[in-house]
Amino acid sequence: MDISADHVRVALFSLMAFIVSVSVHEFGHAFVADRLGDRIPRLQGRLTLSPRAHIDLIGTIAVPLFGALSGYPLIAWGKPVQTNPANYTKRLSMTTGHMLVAAAGPFMNLVLAVFMSAVIVILAKAGLLSPVLMQTLIGYLVLLNIMLMFFNLIPLGPLDGAAVLAGLLPKSMDRLVELNRKYGMLVLLLLFFAPQLGVPGLNFVLRPAYYVAGLWIDLLNRMVAA
Repeated sequence: MDISADHVRVALFSLMAFIVSVSVHEFGHAFVADRLGDRIPRLQGRLTLSPRAHIDLIGTIAVPLFGALSGYPLIAWGKPVQTNPANYTKRLSMTTGHMLVAAAGPFMNLVLAVFMSAVIVILAKAGLLSPVLMQTLIGYLVLLNIMLMFFNLIPLGPLDGAAVLAGLLPKSMDRLVELNRKYGMLVLLLLFFAPQLGVPGLNFVLRPAYYVAGLWIDLLNRMVAA
């Protein structure tokens, strides 16, 4: 594996952006769980945007850093927020509460993408952002968070999309929810490695994400150039 100074720089930029994005994502879970009445995230110090509370040394640092340096895409993760749906307000069912907590993570990635887009436009219009730095911010924070939002909403356990799907399905489909919980990770891994077998995989599932990301970045560039 030939690693140049450029590879190291790109890997470090990718790692820092991922750490920020994961921290915002996990904070979203903790915040909504706390608002619904579960104090576990608060007691465990998760109601903060500080990366120290949310990073997993292997999933948030070692795996993405290796992936960035090697060129092999790998599934990375942050420290999961521990929450107990039984503690949520009784005004909502536990399934609905769990759905809202799960959806909060991807939603925060969307919020971060919107926030960074606004910052980019404002700084670029003020002449405080070079074209190179602008494209760097777009690639490392805007595009990354759009992709993280879509990826986490894939309705396969243990991703957030599985809990969102469970909250939307009727009780008569609880069996499907349970099967998804048990075998969703296996299906996700099959999708991840499918391209190596010559069949459509995760990239095919994420086609809508690529389309939205392309439109988003094109609009952002137009707003800066206007």
